[in-house]
Amino acid sequence: APALPLALLLAAVLLLHGLLYLHLGGPHGSAGRADAEPGLCPPGHFRLGAMTNCSPWLSCEAMSKEVRKLRRVGEGAVKKVFLSEWKENKVVLSQLTSPELQEDFLHGLKMLKALQSKHVVRLLGYCEPQFTILTEYHPLGSLRGLNATVSMPKYQALNTWHRRLMLAIDYVSIIRFLHTSPLGTLVMCDSNDLAKVLSQYLLTSDFHVLVNDLDALPLVNRSADVLVKCGHRELRGEFVAPEQRWPHGEEVPFDDNLMPAYDEKTDIWKIPDVSNFLLGHVEGSDIVRLHLFDIHAACKKEDPAERPSAQEVLDTYRKVLTLLIREAAMPSTREML
Repeated sequence: APALPLALLLAAVLLLHGLLYLHLGGPHGSAGRADAEPGLCPPGHFRLGAMTNCSPWLSCEAMSKEVRKLRRVGEGAVKKVFLSEWKENKVVLSQLTSPELQEDFLHGLKMLKALQSKHVVRLLGYCEPQFTILTEYHPLGSLRGLNATVSMPKYQALNTWHRRLMLAIDYVSIIRFLHTSPLGTLVMCDSNDLAKVLSQYLLTSDFHVLVNDLDALPLVNRSADVLVKCGHRELRGEFVAPEQRWPHGEEVPFDDNLMPAYDEKTDIWKIPDVSNFLLGHVEGSDIVRLHLFDIHAACKKEDPAERPSAQEVLDTYRKVLTLLIREAAMPSTREML
């Protein structure tokens, strides 16, 4: 039948798309952004928009002369955020909100400089004396707005289980990167509820995920017996991992000195909840959840030592993507036969 070659071609294209995505290591592979050198620029440099050459990170002087604020677009505990303009490019200027939070701000800048990669928002410049940071602008904003974005006519075609699972793969890839970073094992501490987690990540115009906020990334060092605590206040709720909750009962008032420290497996506990949001409620998403059921159950083990590593979760997500692409392609081929 004339339709048979078309069905076979469609199946081949779907499978090739998925395999290429996996082979290139997930997000941004086709754009050539290596882990250590975003945009193939050397460390301390960037390329933006239509630029053909790499430029050094902008200095205090360059930022004061060349960057123009347009409007405030957000404010968190540590930073005020302004949509700005640099040489006809939209950029984001972040400034310290309060002098008491200088340490957090500078830690975030240190992480941003050290972790530049395909997983992290692109740094364009900074000025430590004025506590300002310049980064790439992504008009779709944080992951919190994902559902609103895919409801727009322009992006409705991307509201599929396939693209949503790729977003989840991006997210787990970032967790894997942080747990195996050049600086050591880093824990994503700004993650006490789902909305807070989603606000830490950006959705790019080509529908990938970048981590944007690195102000709270403590280091786990097992060889030195160094673990972490995400802040000094009591954490409550099912979203945070069991080991992050006060273990001594309601009758004992919370005391940070008595609170045990923990490791990066707190991030693993949260993966199923974040992925569930990313998968949404589109045709096929329940099938994806079914295939991820076992790995998500393992992520929710009470004992952190029994949870999988981020690499193991990532490997499972990629296998499920490949499997489901094959299964999606085969029925139409069988019908034609």
